[in-house]
Amino acid sequence: MPAPDASPNVKKLQVAYREWNDSRGESVQQWLDLMCDDVRMTSLSDGNAGMEFTKALTGKEQAKNYFNELRATWEMLYFHADEFIEQGDRVVMLGRCSFKSKLTGKSAESPKADFFRFRDGKIVEYFDFYDTAKAYAAATPDPT
Repeated sequence: MPAPDASPNVKKLQVAYREWNDSRGESVQQWLDLMCDDVRMTSLSDGNAGMEFTKALTGKEQAKNYFNELRATWEMLYFHADEFIEQGDRVVMLGRCSFKSKLTGKSAESPKADFFRFRDGKIVEYFDFYDTAKAYAAATPDPT
């Protein structure tokens, strides 16, 4: 259940993150439904090798492709949204997550910070922070 005193935007995110964790990353449509048609998504890893799906994107169709590529290359082990901070149209989620690379079988666990900007109750901007060194290490096959 969302916190009873949370704002509408925080409540939406609390539900979405709970479903994200409980479904182990399969609740994609719920995220797409929360987004504006012109949503802009960016990531600290910015599409670098091993994390190409994290390149900057605009629009729901590209967001859907992001989620499809994420699910094709990584298995979510858990995603815990621990705290939400809101100021005006911005919400920050602080949490932690763990994913396993489907290519290498290696896992990466990291603190996580997701930054959102809302417009008319929908996500219009998203930016995420996590330990990219751990993600790159998990995505990189061991030398043979």
